[in-house]
Amino acid sequence: MEEEKGIFKRAELLLGKEAMDKIAQVRVILFGVGGVGSWCAESLVRTGVKYLTIVDSDKVCETNINRQLMATTKTVGQRKVDVLKARLLDINPDAEITTIAEVYSEETSDSFCIDAYDYVIDAIDSLKHKVHLIKTATRTNAKLFSSMGAALKMDPTRIKVAEFWKVKGCPLGAALRRKMKQGEKPAKKFLCVYSDELLENKGIKYEFDESKSSELLKQENPSVKAQTNGTLAHVTAVFGFTLASLVIKDICAK
Repeated sequence: MEEEKGIFKRAELLLGKEAMDKIAQVRVILFGVGGVGSWCAESLVRTGVKYLTIVDSDKVCETNINRQLMATTKTVGQRKVDVLKARLLDINPDAEITTIAEVYSEETSDSFCIDAYDYVIDAIDSLKHKVHLIKTATRTNAKLFSSMGAALKMDPTRIKVAEFWKVKGCPLGAALRRKMKQGEKPAKKFLCVYSDELLENKGIKYEFDESKSSELLKQENPSVKAQTNGTLAHVTAVFGFTLASLVIKDICAK
């Protein structure tokens, strides 16, 4: 459509028509549309990704507003994937956005048909589910990109990309590697977005709401209540944009 072509004129000017055609054909599944994943989804659609599946079981809550793209005072209580889909279709009405309001887990993994996608983006928080998703995705032909922890950080210039086993200074990455060493390892290499910055919470601590996901859980002992950590939009957004850039760069390199 002429209207759709107009949306991507600036992207095509930089990347070229052949690359834009490839971008419009790939199928991407994104797990987690919170502080990192929501910005990743926006960047992908604005760059021409047409077939995108977004997975998240949560509803927007008030504490999401400081860092999640679709979280506003007007969307509190609505399902994240529904609100985000509406926004993405406002950007490109011809995009095909599939929403799955479920938790990815070992029990539900088969229902996501990961084999059907060209790219898998991991932006989920739960260590257990993250480990399983990584192991599952690396056994498919899809290219996996994964986000490490984006909480307790303030400086976006310290955000980096590295192969999973070379991620340094990230507690979530370290916890993942410990889990991987105890059992089956990823079937192939994959890139991660991470930061080696680690600050401390300075505000009043409050108990973690178990109905919501949290970024740096007390991963090693699930029976212990986790604490919510401070997070900022300019950091989570750069994490998400960096994930999107890895997809676009990989498509253009082929």
